Amino acid sequence: MRFATLAGFPVVVIEDVSWGDMDSFQHVGNTVYFEYFQNARIDYMTRLGWFTLMQHEGLGPIVASTQARFRRPVTYPDRIHIGARVIAVESDRITFEHRLISERWADVAAEGQCVIVSMDYKTQKKTPLPASIREEIERLEAAVKIEKPELQQ
Repeated sequence: MRFATLAGFPVVVIEDVSWGDMDSFQHVGNTVYFEYFQNARIDYMTRLGWFTLMQHEGLGPIVASTQARFRRPVTYPDRIHIGARVIAVESDRITFEHRLISERWADVAAEGQCVIVSMDYKTQKKTPLPASIREEIERLEAAVKIEKPELQQ
């Protein structure tokens, strides 16, 4: 099942909601959404080859900031579709946008962003974004129609 609201996302991960993802309020706990976003982001960065680069050269990603906006409660059982795309590339960082769609609601359940900084793990300092990563982002994003992020109110 493909949702139109994920059309501009080159990476979409599909997961079943686990019973253990829910909290005492009978819906998925807020911190779990960050894990969902991370799963899609890890898939994206794996496709970029960033973890291979990290193993060989010590240059890898590190989370600088993250945020989420919750729109609808997700509960067990449900299947979710988590999109990841890059919406900004700067000299030493990229910004991901995430969108989570609930099959139960057939709608957006949560949205978020995450800033990832390029890190030299040998020196423990930020470093310019590797050219190979920039090129792979361009290639991956070119595979889908890029739309500007919608202004959220």
